[in-house]
Amino acid sequence: MHSATAEPSTVPMTTAAPRRRWSLNPVIMMLAAMAVAVALTWIVPSGRYERTDTKENAPVIAGTYRPMEKPIGLPGLIPGKPESTETARPVSPLAVATAIPAGLEKSAGLIFMILLLGGMFGVLKHSGALDAGIQRLIGVSGGRVTILVPVLMIAISAGSTFLGLISEYLLLIPVMVALADRLGRSPMFGFALLTLAAKVGYLASVTSPVALLIAQPIVGVPVFSGLALRLWLWIAFLAIAIVWVLAISRPTHEAAPIERTRLTHRQFGVLLVIGVVVALLVYGSLGHGWDDKQFAALFIVAAMVIGLIAGMAPSETSRAFLDGMRSMMLAGLLIGMGRGVEIILREGHILDTIIAAVSWHIEGLPPMLVAPILMAFEMLLTLLIPSTSAKAALSIPVLGPIAAQAGVSGQTTVLCFLMGNGLVNMLAPTSGMLLAYLAAANIPYNRWFRFVWPIFALLTALSVGVAMLAVVIGY
Repeated sequence: MHSATAEPSTVPMTTAAPRRRWSLNPVIMMLAAMAVAVALTWIVPSGRYERTDTKENAPVIAGTYRPMEKPIGLPGLIPGKPESTETARPVSPLAVATAIPAGLEKSAGLIFMILLLGGMFGVLKHSGALDAGIQRLIGVSGGRVTILVPVLMIAISAGSTFLGLISEYLLLIPVMVALADRLGRSPMFGFALLTLAAKVGYLASVTSPVALLIAQPIVGVPVFSGLALRLWLWIAFLAIAIVWVLAISRPTHEAAPIERTRLTHRQFGVLLVIGVVVALLVYGSLGHGWDDKQFAALFIVAAMVIGLIAGMAPSETSRAFLDGMRSMMLAGLLIGMGRGVEIILREGHILDTIIAAVSWHIEGLPPMLVAPILMAFEMLLTLLIPSTSAKAALSIPVLGPIAAQAGVSGQTTVLCFLMGNGLVNMLAPTSGMLLAYLAAANIPYNRWFRFVWPIFALLTALSVGVAMLAVVIGY
């Protein structure tokens, strides 16, 4: 098999150095985002809404915002708590360090799940069944990207838009990168194939329970209602994404020979286990409320079963599992750091102030303007809070009634929320999950940004039109 790095070895060393120098390190990016969050707590006034209960992500109660006194001075440089629950204080610059372990603790379940997912993938890769399966897929399709790209992107995006799958696709990123290498394409081709499909699916959220179960009840519309427009949105945007990926499908190195070999019984058994794992992820999540702990346990059991079926010795399986876990360490750290940004903003009590300021400015505007403004605000808010559920609980209870007064229906408000959330999550440097995707594919953020921003701009412009159309048709 020809390596993706074989051809660049003929390029002089002087041409490669600038690329490394300007690659944005994801850890440094997250540290910068945390520093900006700390600075905002010193600049933006503090305030808060009342919540429906004491949970962190409980919906706010519209009309209850009140400013909080926040003394600014040297004492704020030292970490501490406000003097009372009625006052706030700016977040100490030291929080750039202290928020990291706090974010890791808050995201512990997801991080351990991702580490154990990496362990299972390490055993899968070591078994040889993955390479055999990819080669078989290439053989069946004849290596034609015009067949593979639409089929794979439709399948991946369907899981995202109908079932809400996102973090689960970390498992498939190394698979897509390996597939791209076998086809003679760049790692960006495999990464974009998966990531654009997943993000477009999440943007439309035709029946995604992650977004709709929270957002739609807040504005008083039935869960999963209004899916016809979201379905057309998904079809149109996914078609654009497929064309975009096909446009970069030019060969970058020699493809692996197409071999129409059959899978061995062991290889077929291993791949069957992976299929069962995916089915159990969906079944357990939707039918029995499984969360990160159950998923992590599933990955441990699957790794052991894969090792047994592949005929691997227990020590060999253990080493492969640990190697796989190590490959996901950076992804886990980035997710914890992303949560740290949100922790800083919450401790500074400025998120509610931002929501209140927007609500005051959209009052009295015509509905044709309110809808795209709502979407634009959700895009801004996604930079501060990548979490879909937390963002919905914070923003929709306040903005929903104001939008309704302006003539924007609850259904359209949710649509604007979904589009704003999905668009920015394609490229948000504060999204721990996106940075985890990039870390799993070993792709620098700046390379991804250069690739994705044109389609991001196109989809944003189209989304503004969709928001305004939704108002016109009374969606």
